[in-house]
Amino acid sequence: MNSTVKKLDVTYNPINERNTFTNGDFVTGQVTLEMGKDCQIDSLFVKLKAKAEVMWTERHGQTTVVYHSKEKYFTMKQYFIRNQKAKEPHYVQLINHTTESYPSVVAPGIHVYPFCFQIPLQGIPSSFKGADGKIVFSLEAELSRSMRIDKKSSVTINFVEKPDPNALTRLMTPQQGSKDKKMHVFTSGSVAMDVRLEKSGFYQGEGIKVVSVIQNNSSREIKPKYCIYRKHSFFAKGKRRVHTKDLIKEVGAPIPENTSDTVKQDIIVPHDAVPSILNCNIIKAEYRLRVYLDVKYASNPTIKFDIIILPAQGSAHAPPPYSAAAGFEPEAFVQHLPRMV
Repeated sequence: MNSTVKKLDVTYNPINERNTFTNGDFVTGQVTLEMGKDCQIDSLFVKLKAKAEVMWTERHGQTTVVYHSKEKYFTMKQYFIRNQKAKEPHYVQLINHTTESYPSVVAPGIHVYPFCFQIPLQGIPSSFKGADGKIVFSLEAELSRSMRIDKKSSVTINFVEKPDPNALTRLMTPQQGSKDKKMHVFTSGSVAMDVRLEKSGFYQGEGIKVVSVIQNNSSREIKPKYCIYRKHSFFAKGKRRVHTKDLIKEVGAPIPENTSDTVKQDIIVPHDAVPSILNCNIIKAEYRLRVYLDVKYASNPTIKFDIIILPAQGSAHAPPPYSAAAGFEPEAFVQHLPRMV
């Protein structure tokens, strides 16, 4: 027996080679509906939404506790076909290229319904997927018929937040840290280091220039070492779950005993490092640079710097001018006080 609704699919049109979107971009696409026979449809709509969600479990004795939290950023919905009995005071009704409403009785064959959303300009965290949480931007189409289970189709889009110009200025501020340590037992004397970074914000793939003035007044050779590590934090029900991972480790030239030297090291930020996320209440993606002196038979003096990783230049681009060639005529909708949630 042939199915009445053979296919429901939602797709979007990429706007760059990286297949990313940013604040203010237009997301155009189409909902494709394939029908096997005439069908009365109650409603057909598409929505663009963004949300963060975390969840993990912990065992406390014989009890398993679930920690779960959500944070919604926006939901935008556009109707192709809308049930006139629906009690929804604020909505967007799309119309076709002849400025007519889409018919609720759909004939057999393939039908394409174009749409267009604009991503809000407000600050929204970038797409993210971690061990215990995610930030997701998705398009979802839904078809409803009387006395039938609703059919749905969805696809995710990759959103990269556009850096705030004011924040970029602050991230150009240099950083500096000092540490000294007196040796005991198997090593005598003392060591000291003064470390400077030219700024605190770095793009994916950019080099971090580390300048260290090291005084080795000990009886042993020491080596400066460097490590970029990430820290993912997830929050729910007043609890925090943390995952850390070392991303880059490097070793500088050794400093002989009773010697002072200025050491320069260029550490490349990984190209695939997820940009820092600091504007989400339930998920944080943070990075630190750890600089330390490897001293045998002694604890290593260490300095940690907070660093902000930004999307590679060009990833968060300016929104392009709207083009009707994307498959959606800007006049082809009727607006009834659209809302964001």
